[in-house]
Amino acid sequence: MTIIKVQKGTKDILPADMPLWHFMEEKANEIFTKYGAKEIRTPIFEATELFARGVGDTTDIVNKEMYTFEKSERSLTLRPENTAGVVRSFIENGMHRLSAPVKLWYKGPMFRYERPQAGRQRQFHQVGVEVFGIQQATADAEVILMAVNYLKALGLNDLSVEINSLGCPECREVFKTKLKEVIKPYLNELCPDCQSRYEKNPLRLLDCKVPECKEIYAKPEIQTVIQSDFICEDCANHFNELQTYLNELGIKYSINKLLVRGLDYYNRTVFEITSNNLGSQNAVCGGGRYDSLVKNLGGEDTPAIGFAMGMERLAALIENKEDKKTKAFVVSNNMTEALKLTESLRQNGITAEFDLTNKKFVKQLEKASKVAEYALILGEDEISQNKITVKNLATSEQKTIDCKEVISLLN
Repeated sequence: MTIIKVQKGTKDILPADMPLWHFMEEKANEIFTKYGAKEIRTPIFEATELFARGVGDTTDIVNKEMYTFEKSERSLTLRPENTAGVVRSFIENGMHRLSAPVKLWYKGPMFRYERPQAGRQRQFHQVGVEVFGIQQATADAEVILMAVNYLKALGLNDLSVEINSLGCPECREVFKTKLKEVIKPYLNELCPDCQSRYEKNPLRLLDCKVPECKEIYAKPEIQTVIQSDFICEDCANHFNELQTYLNELGIKYSINKLLVRGLDYYNRTVFEITSNNLGSQNAVCGGGRYDSLVKNLGGEDTPAIGFAMGMERLAALIENKEDKKTKAFVVSNNMTEALKLTESLRQNGITAEFDLTNKKFVKQLEKASKVAEYALILGEDEISQNKITVKNLATSEQKTIDCKEVISLLN
């Protein structure tokens, strides 16, 4: 019979991997909670319209990568990212009535149909933060600081932070017009995606990864437009304030005028954090402002900013965590007593196991030495005297104590 294998672009997270994943999740809860963020869990599928309106119908995600299916004449989509879902929940549950800022964090699986590669799967996991209700650059600085401190808590210290301002819709239109003017002579040389973006969303031309397109965008006349200060006075002041805060916080950063991010909802601040661990650069975090998204999805006009990180990519960069050994392994040929002692230990908060198959003593001790810190030996003599022999499997030291003392000894 043919073995059914895991689907292309998906991957099992095995028990040996779980200490690392628990570490990432626990650090997220620890760091984000310090900043006042509350965890939110949204459904893994939403109405397709949510992503078409939220992420943008000119993006590759919506055009090429979504897992969409019909059910009862409704179009549903597995979430390709979680910002739109969190915004939907923010609106639907009346969170705009809460005192600003409203800070939410999440973790969970996302789905995009794309070519699987290292650190990128068709089902992948993200951890992220969304902050609602603050338009000042203080929120931008705090969100970037939150992301940096989370990455540092994971052991990623060699970080590069890049920032840019996309401006508001008004000043961005001026930039789009100028950009289209200088790129127009090269339009036929661009890739099909860029030719489509030229009309629908010219700002995303700068996000293209095709080498031939990148060469065109590097031309002096195009770079002159890209590097120009096109943003209006209000947006420039906002961006300058952000830089002041980052400088005061001691966060090293650089300005990258090519940084636009891949989603349509971003405005003003966008940022990306790269890790230089393992000797190569890896983008581990992306985020920015999306001040119009709440209103575009039917809510009240609410400024917002957030970020997301791919957990598979993080897992590839941080040191693997060893699985903790069981505290105690009960060694006995009296299954009733072994079961009773093991369960008593568990009820008192001690991880414990015993040999369910009742192998010989020597085999049980071999197993204990591999999986546990202590062997609790219950032979006939110990049982008759209501005692337990406790062996430290790291030092081989052992002593016999009263049964009632074992809980305090192991705790």
